[in-house]
Parts: sequence; C-alpha cells; structure tokens
Amino acid sequence: MWKYIPVIILALSSCKQKEAISDDNDNMTAPAWAIVIHGGAGYQRPDNHDSTKVATVEASLNAALDVGQDILSKGGSSLDAVEAVIRLMEDDTLFNAGRGAVYTHEGENEHDASIMYGADRNSGATAGTKTIKHPISAARAVMEKSPHVMLAGRGAETFAQTQGIELVDPAYFKVQNKWNRIQKVLQKEAAKKEEKFGTVGCVALDKDGHITAGTSTGGMTNKQYNRIGDSPIIGAGTFADDKTCGVSSTGHGEYFIRYTVARDIAARMEYAGEDLETAANTMVNEVLVEAGGSGGIVALDRYGNIAMPFNTKGMYRGYAGPDGREVLIFKE
Repeated sequence: MWKYIPVIILALSSCKQKEAISDDNDNMTAPAWAIVIHGGAGYQRPDNHDSTKVATVEASLNAALDVGQDILSKGGSSLDAVEAVIRLMEDDTLFNAGRGAVYTHEGENEHDASIMYGADRNSGATAGTKTIKHPISAARAVMEKSPHVMLAGRGAETFAQTQGIELVDPAYFKVQNKWNRIQKVLQKEAAKKEEKFGTVGCVALDKDGHITAGTSTGGMTNKQYNRIGDSPIIGAGTFADDKTCGVSSTGHGEYFIRYTVARDIAARMEYAGEDLETAANTMVNEVLVEAGGSGGIVALDRYGNIAMPFNTKGMYRGYAGPDGREVLIFKE
C-alpha cells in the first residue's frame, strides 16, 4: 500500500528525467517538510503481535516521528532530523539497532550505520563496531570530519573517540530478550534459518529542499565472520540525492548489495523517468522478488511523495508531514 504526504503528484514526461527535473517540474511545489521511517521488515505478522505489542510498536514509531517533526517543522535541517530520529531508535530496544542489536554467533553485538546528504551526496558509514553508543552519529562524523566514506571495527571506534562520540562498554548492549533469542538459535543449530529483525532507517526532506537518508542496524541474528550487510553501504542500504529521492533499506542485505537497491530506485527516476512509486515498487516487488531477496524500503522524493513498499509479511513504518502522519505494521 502506498502512502503520500503532499497534495501534488509528481508527473513525469517521456523525455529524459534530467530534462524533466530542470524543465517540466520546476513549477511544482514541495511541502515545507516530510519524513518517513522504518523499524525493519521480515518478521511482523499478526500472529506474533498481540494488542499490547502493537501498541508498543506504534508508540515507538510515533515517538521517533515526533522527534523528526519537531526539528523539521521548526525549520531544522534534514541531517539533524535523520540523526536525531535514528539516535532515538538506537536507544529503543524494540529495534535491531544500537542498544537493541541482535547477537552474533559469538554472542556479541556488532553495529553498522550510514548517512547520506542529498545536496552534495556527501556520505559517511561505520561497520562492525562494538562500543559506539550511537552508530548513526559516528557515521555522520565520518561524513563531516574525515576524508573517507566508511570506517570499520576498531578504527571506526578510535575515530569516534577522537570526535567526542560516546563509547560504552559492550555490556551496555546486552538486552535479555535478544540474548535469549540467540541462545535458542544456537540450541536449534538454525544458522540457515536466521530471523531478520528491526533495522532502523529514516529519510527526511527539509524546508530548503535537501534530502537526507540514514540507516542503522545490528545485522542478522547469529551472523558469523564479522559479516556486514547493506545498511552501511551507500547505494545499497542508503542513498540520497536532492534531484531524485532518498532511500533507506531493510531486509536480507546481501540482495540489497547485489542489486544496489537504494541507488537503482534513484537511477530509475533519473534516467528512466519513473516516478518514486513505480521505481520503488519495481525494485522491491519485482527485481528483489525475482532474485529471491526479502525486505523493503522507505523513500521520499523532492516533492515529499512517500513510498514504503515491502515484500514480507510486515514492516514497521511511518511517515509525517504538514498534512498529518500514520504508522503501520502489517500489509494493509
């Protein structure tokens, strides 16, 4: 089910997208601001979400939207909004990010995150960190305070420390219900039946027309060998360009990497003249499905149009704008 914030629909001509952007669409008006978030896809089913769980999820999603809305509606930047929203979600043990990260095969927590600014495509990412309290803030520091795009492991942690980003003892990330989950997985020797839980992401559009996208995750339950998924990879898990759209992905990361899902949505808009809904739906419900990949994305374009397609049973998701908001869990 597709959801839209603004009142104006983006209509694309049959000419090249770059020409459409510079000519046909210049008279369209974007909303003052817009934001869309996700809390992961793949395991949300009515049979494992009673009324109490649903209320808890909705409260967490609304709390995240509140943070972003407060920043954007007061004229703040999309960068600040995305970082603040994801920091809150990293603190919420409901999600698989930050403190709520799932466990690796070795019984540790490893975090990946990335952020991208659509005005100039500046990007930052960290991968495989174990002591950074808010990986999204470390990713932003890489983007703004280093000449690099991605730092990993101890190097990323050392860099974060030099930037004054809070580090914590790995014990901070031990959440009992997720510890219990990895124990059950190990007991059943179910390495090939891993569950994918709760990666978080946010895409925001600010009053200046700048789009920022960010993603943060704890990866797969029971992952081994310092596996890194799509979340910290620009073009796979995260992408933003003011000319087209911003995207944050969630799901089976290997497929999102192989098919450069986030970038391909923007490329379809830029080079094939597709609108956001068509491009996003094609990638998630056709390209990924045909390849055998599961998951979803949240995205918005420079006119504030929202897309939230997924090919699983459910996806924690929500959006907000001047005209209202909505949070959703299951397929509608």
